[in-house]
Amino acid sequence: MDIKEVQLHGGLFKLTLPYRWWQWLGWVIGLIMGLGGFAGLVNGDYELLFISAFGFFICALISPGTIESELHQVRKTSANPEEFEAMAEQKGLTIDSWFLGQSTLVPTSDPSDWVLSAPGPSTWDENNPYGPHGDGEPLAEHPVKVGTPVPATFSSFSLFFGASLLCILFAGLSAPNAEADSTIAIIVAVIGLIWLIIGYFRSKIIAQMLDTPTSLVRSMAVGNPELVGQVRPAKEGSLSVVVDGQAAMTVHHMVGYKWTYEQYQCRTVKTDEGTKEECRWVTVRSDAGGIPFILHDGTGGVKVQLNTFKRTEYGQFLKRWDSKFAKTLGQHFMTSLISGAMGYTVKDHRWTLYGLKLGNPVYLLGTATPRPQEELAKEGLDGTLQNSILQVTGEDAPGIKSNLQRGTELANLGRMRSTMEMIIWPAILLLSGIGMLGLA
Repeated sequence: MDIKEVQLHGGLFKLTLPYRWWQWLGWVIGLIMGLGGFAGLVNGDYELLFISAFGFFICALISPGTIESELHQVRKTSANPEEFEAMAEQKGLTIDSWFLGQSTLVPTSDPSDWVLSAPGPSTWDENNPYGPHGDGEPLAEHPVKVGTPVPATFSSFSLFFGASLLCILFAGLSAPNAEADSTIAIIVAVIGLIWLIIGYFRSKIIAQMLDTPTSLVRSMAVGNPELVGQVRPAKEGSLSVVVDGQAAMTVHHMVGYKWTYEQYQCRTVKTDEGTKEECRWVTVRSDAGGIPFILHDGTGGVKVQLNTFKRTEYGQFLKRWDSKFAKTLGQHFMTSLISGAMGYTVKDHRWTLYGLKLGNPVYLLGTATPRPQEELAKEGLDGTLQNSILQVTGEDAPGIKSNLQRGTELANLGRMRSTMEMIIWPAILLLSGIGMLGLA
């Protein structure tokens, strides 16, 4: 599929279909639950409609963004240069040890990765990182080349979410059990409130992306530019991130990272029916950091001070390690001792790495300021290139919330939903829960 075949403007309504097997499976399960709950109407058992509501809700959550599936197809047919492919790590699930239950997972697909091909490391000019790449044309995936996607006002998400909401209202108003009705109403209102808050902040970021024109690095000036480009090394080079101090879990060529170490803790609790096991993932340790890098959009490069950004979104994890035991005998003993004292048993360990690597696509909205003269002198820059004497930081400005995301504008907006779906629907859900509570 070619990018020219993708309709970037979603319009009023677009039926978005799953593009991965687990999404189709989720749709099938959700539809079975949704349609199966209607069987209760025959016998007047309206409470079964809550099952329908949950099934349709699953379908809504799984439904992809406006052009997400199309971008997935374009990404599959768009071949990256061999040098760029050489940097990619082996993807998929690797069993490191059956006996210890150790495995390594690298996602086989990444929605934040390049949709179109990008220049490989062998083509980068290390002696002139701020100058144009080749003939100075913007990268193939730059917004000036492909345009800016606009999410559809309504999509499959709205279709299933609306069906779920109707089932909740009909079941809640028809159910004879007032106490259960009140509980459902509170749950609905809380979900709506949380979703509304998250959707509000997400919609503000999307509004900024849609309303702010993307600048070209070669013509950028002091101010608050929106930039899209490729991560390339600055004078600081790149990082080799050692996750949780374990040399076996080292990932190279990073400029920004965040890792977490989690334990799957379980305990047995008493219930009216007897006992049951409760389990949860608990974050034990985490770390994050980064170094400056060059954002290059084909027309030129500019230095980005990554650690100054308070809002960074690295997207899907880069690598995950699982193990039934801690990495060392001492750690495993201490883990068992501490969790046992709290009444929990640790059944699994998980280390997850998120981050930004050399060659990755990056989108940012930040503040461009002049670089310190000492730094320019150290790099031997004379100001011939305007972009070489500027730097981009994560400092906010009036009406501007600086943010940095892995992925281009095309990839990030392609997964997004409209303001209607992120704010209006959750608001209706919240009001419905409050209304049900008042009538209970």
